[in-house]
Amino acid sequence: MFDINLNFWLILGFFGQFLFFMRFIIQWIHSEGRGESIIPIQFWYFSIAGAIIIFIYAVHIKDIVFMSGQGLALMIYIRNLVLIKKVKNKESINKSNSN
Repeated sequence: MFDINLNFWLILGFFGQFLFFMRFIIQWIHSEGRGESIIPIQFWYFSIAGAIIIFIYAVHIKDIVFMSGQGLALMIYIRNLVLIKKVKNKESINKSNSN
């Protein structure tokens, strides 16, 4: 049915998918712990790691659909980290001003 050639690239592709899957596990564990839906910062790091690896795999197999999808997603994930850092910096400044 499937002609599967287990090689470095296939393993790398599955590893990227595994990292991508782990972000949902992280998010689920944090949400269950808090009793509400939250997205912890680790979600974005797993998203970036998974997207980079899947992007590399997509370049290797020359799949423009995966390349464009993961490339765009990477920009969004990185932007989310920038926004998180911006809020944390603002909170830090507000805390030091209130003391």
